[in-house]
Amino acid sequence: MRAIWKGAVSFGLVNVPVRLYSATENHDVQFRQVHEKDGGRIRYQRVCSIDGEEVAYADIAKGYETSDGQMVILSDEEMRSLPSRSSKEISIEKFVPSEQIDPLLFDRSYFLEPDKSSLKPYVLLRDALEKADRMALVTVAIRTRMTLAVLRVREGVIVLQTLLWADEIRTADFDVLTEDTQATRKELAMATSLVDSLAGDYEPDEFEDDYAEAVEALVASKIEGGEVTARAAAAEDETEVVDLLAALQRSVDAAKAAKRGGQQDEVDAGQKEKPAKKASKGKKRAS
Repeated sequence: MRAIWKGAVSFGLVNVPVRLYSATENHDVQFRQVHEKDGGRIRYQRVCSIDGEEVAYADIAKGYETSDGQMVILSDEEMRSLPSRSSKEISIEKFVPSEQIDPLLFDRSYFLEPDKSSLKPYVLLRDALEKADRMALVTVAIRTRMTLAVLRVREGVIVLQTLLWADEIRTADFDVLTEDTQATRKELAMATSLVDSLAGDYEPDEFEDDYAEAVEALVASKIEGGEVTARAAAAEDETEVVDLLAALQRSVDAAKAAKRGGQQDEVDAGQKEKPAKKASKGKKRAS
């Protein structure tokens, strides 16, 4: 694994230098959109929805759409003026009971690895969290924006999990659940019996992603059967590069045309004043 962030956990008067690693990785099956005829990957162009013109990356700005559909364009300078954090500190704000953090709030998970010099305070914080059965509520700046997170312990390692903000959790407002519908005592007893019959422990290795396995098996069989599209190499030039080269070429052509026009005007003016001199027959000097 490669560390994506380095900093320190601020624990009272103690700082614990740590490195941050992504704790999860996506194993979802990824497909590409391709041209069925030759297997070439499909590229998308950035096109303005108003005039239909393709927009160069350099001409793209950030826009904030209001609730009534109006668009407010923000300049790079205005974006730089917004609050940003570059602190390399994971600041513990308080220790809260674990049951108070709704799992729905969890966003991304990271492992914290201590420096060799900070192993003792790291272990102290880890053991204190486990003994108290609490999570440390912290603030941390990852990618310049401050966010809330919690520290908890998993298999002897401190895990940092970023939290969604409270207003990012939707309200489950379903009218059908407001109806006065209750299970009968007999129905509840049967449901409880079913729960008891299926009770067990969570064993992660007990379940497998059969869809991903089926896709891999299908792809392997097609490769073995020679069903592979040998497609020509795609052009490496990106749209921005093409646009830039085209713009530069137009600028060069315009400059040359302007220069030729200016020189021709001077020649015309000179011809009116006096006859042109004969070209020198001397040898050209090597450049």
